[in-house]
Amino acid sequence: MTHSQTRFLYLNIGHFLDHLFMLIFASVAALRLTAEWNIHYSELIPYATPGFVAFGVGAIASGWIADKWSREGMMTIFFIGIGVSAILAGLANSPFQMAISLALVGLFASIYHPVGLSMVVEGLQRTGVPIAINGIFGNMGVACAALLTGLLVDQTGWESAFIFPGFVSIVVGVLYWRFNQKGIDTEEHESASTDNRAAENAVTKSTLIRVFGIIFFTTAVGGLIFQSTTFALPKVFDERLGDLAGSATLVGWYTFLVFSLAAFAQLLVGYLIDRCPVRIIFSGVALLQGLFFLVMTGLTGVSALIVSFAFMFVVFGQIPINDVLVGRMAKSEWRSRAYALRYLVTFTVMASSVPLIGWIYGNWGFDRLFQLLSIAGFVIFLATLLLPDSKKLVPNPA
Repeated sequence: MTHSQTRFLYLNIGHFLDHLFMLIFASVAALRLTAEWNIHYSELIPYATPGFVAFGVGAIASGWIADKWSREGMMTIFFIGIGVSAILAGLANSPFQMAISLALVGLFASIYHPVGLSMVVEGLQRTGVPIAINGIFGNMGVACAALLTGLLVDQTGWESAFIFPGFVSIVVGVLYWRFNQKGIDTEEHESASTDNRAAENAVTKSTLIRVFGIIFFTTAVGGLIFQSTTFALPKVFDERLGDLAGSATLVGWYTFLVFSLAAFAQLLVGYLIDRCPVRIIFSGVALLQGLFFLVMTGLTGVSALIVSFAFMFVVFGQIPINDVLVGRMAKSEWRSRAYALRYLVTFTVMASSVPLIGWIYGNWGFDRLFQLLSIAGFVIFLATLLLPDSKKLVPNPA
């Protein structure tokens, strides 16, 4: 493998681990901790809120430090820091200790998106497919969180669900640090033409403000949808699949199946947005979200499993679109901060979504949640219609 390919592999592994660690608690809480700590699911999941707050707030500092200091150095800190924090979560013996540990996990997890995504798009003209591939790794982390947790909970206890991947991340961090110490110039700077593509595209200030306004709005609403579906799906399957999922391992397998297959929607969407008007792709994805969430209301058994795959396919499919838009519109010297601001919005909404999920579930159940998500999907659809002419949102020709 070339240096750039190895670097891309490390970045993809980082995205996998980032989402894995952020969702381990959701599966542990749904499958085991409620019984071991004698606390209701709706009361336990708010303890994940500090982690998601740190996930969002920390992104701004991470992006600024990476732009001013070193993106490579921040990635090393990410791998080792999140691994140590996960091990601490596995040693927690009370909800309070778990909340502190999850806050540390969220803080180190906040490094990845502003830093890793900036590194993924460096020097590239067409960014849709690379971002999509990177996104698939992230979504496989989402999928494996439920699968790995289910297996470890059934076999060795919930503590190992945090401790085992924590040690793996530390090892990857040490290998990544050694990779960057071999004397190879890891800073593969973009050419001047690529760095300044926003200027070369002659994007006006009004267009820039308009596009970023739509990016941040759809990011906020999309964050609510993503967090609600990925966080709650193990519990949804535990309740609605009946005899199809009679153990933690089976719930984990079904969740893994849905997440892993749906993750490849990003590759399709990434290919399309490199070749088609963004507005058409974005609006189609959003419209399907609204429709599938509406259909999910009241479903159980095999029907619930099939429709769950359908809405996760379009939820994951939306992920690369805003990232591609940010990569096209932002210059290299402030791109990490642009991604940081986008993910600050995402993770702030995600943090507030955790207690919202518990509140809605505790009072009305999951049907009301799916109705809310359907409305959110239709709102995103309306927002995408305001995107400017597609000629202003295409990358420069090679």
